[in-house]
Amino acid sequence: MKEECMKKIKNMDVEWSYTGNDGPEHWHTLCDWFAEGAKFAYQSPIALEKESAETVNSQITFHYKKEEFTEKEFKNTFHFVPPNTESYVMFENVAYHLTDIHFHMPSEHLLSGKQYPLEFHLVHMNDAGENLVVGCLFTITEEENRFSEANHPMDWENGTHQQWFNPSIFLPEERLHYHYVGSLTTPPTKGPVKWFVFDTIQKMDQAFLNKIKEGMLAFNNRPLQPLNGRKIYFSND
Repeated sequence: MKEECMKKIKNMDVEWSYTGNDGPEHWHTLCDWFAEGAKFAYQSPIALEKESAETVNSQITFHYKKEEFTEKEFKNTFHFVPPNTESYVMFENVAYHLTDIHFHMPSEHLLSGKQYPLEFHLVHMNDAGENLVVGCLFTITEEENRFSEANHPMDWENGTHQQWFNPSIFLPEERLHYHYVGSLTTPPTKGPVKWFVFDTIQKMDQAFLNKIKEGMLAFNNRPLQPLNGRKIYFSND
């Protein structure tokens, strides 16, 4: 057991990136943990098309609350990390607690063949250690929107790296979404992960985005992965 724990800690220290010899096409070669995750057949992200999706009622409900999040820059991505697991979603009578919020530029998923400038991922986990991720895609604008400073989207504390907000600010009002089984999009890219990607494209304030992307990579999106015969579902409820 101790040997396995030490191996995992060592693997977590492995450097990876989005270009060069430690870019996405080489992730599976960087350590045994990454290699094991890459064996999962249904990798993410993927291209999502309504025409080829099966219409279902995959009801997911959100139970988010305003709480204090810690800003962290970790492994090529900016994260908002909650102090506890009070915010959660319910799917198929199972609670998945919010553990992390981060973003990718440009979007990792494609909707109807189109890539968007920004995609936020709200990562959840249930008591069995299974992941559920919600994807929210955005355009970037200087027009007023919910993230504009005048609307006070967050209680921003410069210098403290602690922000107060309700995670629901990232969710669209209209909750039409795709649902499929995939993987994490960063190493170790393990699965299965229950994915929910909203069909609504939201607007993100440029000034707000500038606050959280300072010093980040120019892009941090994993390339599209093959479907490998999996089913994609679309919920219009």
